[in-house]
Amino acid sequence: MPYLLTQLLAESVQRYPDNAAVCARGKSLTYSELEEQSNQLAHLLRARGLKNGDRVGLYLPKSVESVVSMFGVLKAGGVYVPLDPQAPAQRIAYIIANCAMTALIGNAEQIAGLPAAEVKCLRFAVVANDSPNASCAFERVTWEAQAKYPAGHAPDSPRVTTDLAYMLYTSGSTGTPKGVMLSHQNALTFVQWCAEKFQIRSDDRLSNHAPLHFDLSVFDIYNAIEAGATVHLISNEISLFPKSVAHFIEKNEITVWYSVPSALVLLMLHVDLKAHDLSKLRTVLFAGEVFPIKYVRQLAELLPQVELYNLYGPTETNVCTYYPVDRAALPTLDRLPIGKACANTEVFAVDEQDQLAPPGAAGELWVRGPSVTPGYWGDAEKTKKSVVANRFQPFFEEKAYRTGDIVTLLPDGNYDFLGRRDSMVKSRGYRIELGDIEAALLSHAGVKEAAAVAIPDDEIGARLKAFVSTHNGNSLTQGELQQYCAARIPKYMIPEQIEVRADLPKTSTGKVDRVLLAAGGARGC
Repeated sequence: MPYLLTQLLAESVQRYPDNAAVCARGKSLTYSELEEQSNQLAHLLRARGLKNGDRVGLYLPKSVESVVSMFGVLKAGGVYVPLDPQAPAQRIAYIIANCAMTALIGNAEQIAGLPAAEVKCLRFAVVANDSPNASCAFERVTWEAQAKYPAGHAPDSPRVTTDLAYMLYTSGSTGTPKGVMLSHQNALTFVQWCAEKFQIRSDDRLSNHAPLHFDLSVFDIYNAIEAGATVHLISNEISLFPKSVAHFIEKNEITVWYSVPSALVLLMLHVDLKAHDLSKLRTVLFAGEVFPIKYVRQLAELLPQVELYNLYGPTETNVCTYYPVDRAALPTLDRLPIGKACANTEVFAVDEQDQLAPPGAAGELWVRGPSVTPGYWGDAEKTKKSVVANRFQPFFEEKAYRTGDIVTLLPDGNYDFLGRRDSMVKSRGYRIELGDIEAALLSHAGVKEAAAVAIPDDEIGARLKAFVSTHNGNSLTQGELQQYCAARIPKYMIPEQIEVRADLPKTSTGKVDRVLLAAGGARGC
């Protein structure tokens, strides 16, 4: 049984050396080529001084080089940190500094655009598409330089299953992203469950719709590699257009699809799926947000031969529950359950009295098992609040993760998702802290108050709207504020509407009344 993610590749190389491992942007690599190139990159990284546990940022668009980089960093003993190439440079700089990255792998011009004063921790960068006009304050090594290093074996860098493998930065309630630490054990617990449950085979062709800094991509990459299958990475240029996505599925004969529900909703609303040959598709998985039941019914009708699964779980545990869609039960359901616990994982609900919630009663979902994150990088206080001692298991010390999601246990043993206990929302599959948006708005000198709300939307989960009041009658427009936010938060977090008011309504305790704002209540005067 593999105990490191890199062993998944090593085993598939022995069984399927000539199978295509990864395809993207018109390029592909066989398992042998992926093994050899990631070995060479690992040697290059070690030669530049990378040590076990050092963090390396992956700052490049989805490509075959992205997957080479993931395995190269792991083989060198490092921890890879996928970065959003579309995010503002200031946010990327914060992440680099927060986890004290040693190196970056990415595009030269994009790396050169980072604020030098804030990324002093970086010692070197491995750059693709090198440019003589792209200067930076640290050593720069070309991607091609790895060719001179050994391809037949990886460096000797002893590691154990509880070592960190990667970190994923998610939206933070304080206005800054937080780094979720994931170990080899955390990821493999999920990957091995998927391999058994979904029976991924060497002749499967998996899609990768999610960006690599989003936890859905863990399934796409590692389950393909585990089985000796092929993963087809969907570029941003394709994923933005439903017709292009449908063509992608048909052309590449995708057999296993995994995405947020909103991507599937857009396909159904804007594409005649019956006009496409999707006969190779056998399994569709979705996660990341609530899938409106009317669209689930529509999908089940359009794809009668396909198994559908609703997967649930935060980044901190990856998927921890699943629900196989029962077509016979769909007409009677108001919403899809999030299902039962995955193998090697236990979930349970804790009520407001801090007791185990009985069936039918609401409670916060807790997760225990080897998939649970060690915590948040450099934030012991936040870790202590979420990764807690499991006092419901008295025999030995163990940790459990508090999801913040409110659920109830149904009579059939499935859990039903009721909502959040905090201000976190899901939009287009992204987990977003409304406080992150508010912090960006409040940093504007002319903004006095800011409140962000989520408006439920069947297509994308939630649409974001913000309300602001200004200092001394400052005149600010929606466009100005959206442009200001674009330099501070990712595009998917920018509110579609920003309403400027003289004052925001307050509760009896003097706090901004977000409930009233979300309901479209009285305007401030």
